[in-house]
Amino acid sequence: MIVIKRIRRVVCGVSGGVDSSVAALLLKKKGYDVVGVFMKNWDGKDELGVCQSDKDVEVAERTCKILNIPFFEVNFVKEYWNHVFENLLQDYQAGLTPNPDILCNYHIKFDLFFDYAKEKLGADFVATGHYARSSLGINSVETESENTKLLTSRDDFKDQTFFLSHIKQSSLKKTLFPIGGLLKSEVRKLASDNGLEHVSNRQDSTGICFIGRRNFQEFISEYVPNNPGPFIDVDTDEEVGQHLGIHMWTLGQRCRIGGCLKPYFVASKQPETRTIFVASGTNHPALFSNAFLSSTPHWIHSTPGELQENKTFDCFFRFQHTKPLTAAQIAVHQSGLIVTLDRPTRALTPGQYAVFYSGQECLGCARIVQNLNNGWHNCMTETSISSMYDRFSEGKNPSPSIVPGAKFV
Repeated sequence: MIVIKRIRRVVCGVSGGVDSSVAALLLKKKGYDVVGVFMKNWDGKDELGVCQSDKDVEVAERTCKILNIPFFEVNFVKEYWNHVFENLLQDYQAGLTPNPDILCNYHIKFDLFFDYAKEKLGADFVATGHYARSSLGINSVETESENTKLLTSRDDFKDQTFFLSHIKQSSLKKTLFPIGGLLKSEVRKLASDNGLEHVSNRQDSTGICFIGRRNFQEFISEYVPNNPGPFIDVDTDEEVGQHLGIHMWTLGQRCRIGGCLKPYFVASKQPETRTIFVASGTNHPALFSNAFLSSTPHWIHSTPGELQENKTFDCFFRFQHTKPLTAAQIAVHQSGLIVTLDRPTRALTPGQYAVFYSGQECLGCARIVQNLNNGWHNCMTETSISSMYDRFSEGKNPSPSIVPGAKFV
């Protein structure tokens, strides 16, 4: 008897950029039943009165027409506001520095969009233009896999596993990353060679989508009221200036305070007193830490066996996408992890995600709660630290499901 394999349907997120366009192209060449979907997550205009998403959706639709695949647009503006942006504002008010890209992937792209693709479009798998790979692979979709590992991309410079570090296993098992094995230059050439010249040289999107070209402090002041407090020199404990609110500042940031021999940089913040401690000089010891406390970690594949057995585990770590990996030892802490670094690191920032790696595998992440900086002013009091653990606990900030009555455009 001849067994005819069913053609698998893959819903590919198309953003109007070259990466997602080539991802859809490669899936089409592999013979999948490909559907392109544009996600609208933010509704706003830039300084010139132009909405960037309106441009992007036109380009994405043109790509799908060229590839001869269906095109849909889904509107997650309301859900993005409720599950990402409001949490972001609350974090800033609490003295934290959140990462909206990780939050968006967790709440929107690999949760709401994932459910939409399955329930509304009958997807067997979803795909994105992220520079990442997985142990599933683009050719392994005929067999149901066990837990899937998230792996770094071939292009080290473009690797985006940092932003995917909070992905759920249930989503990763059904997600394809078609361009993960390519260099950016190869992606652009594939677009140019296959009739996608309109995106082959299109500039990559950078920065946070809802801020655009605006100054961050001007932007955040539209949503969070000013709440002034003092700048305090960490060496002298003397006030050297005033700020308009801790939500406008992040660790390591330069403060423009007049009349100083050296520029000041943010060393730590105390939300209750609205105090920002500043250090003179970019390499001041108060700006560096070699250990921190984190929230409960999210392990993508499974808890590392060595951590389960020995309560400690050696791996690599970064808390910013562009920074090199640093050797670290992680140990189980009563409310999360304590992470000790091989070398002091500048501006370890509460609210940011510590992302852990072993070889090519992205293991998962945990949010930084408190840096430990060798006796200098702590970022937060014990009350603040306790409230941060409450804020980061899984029960306080659950992953959303499709909102009843949500509008799919």
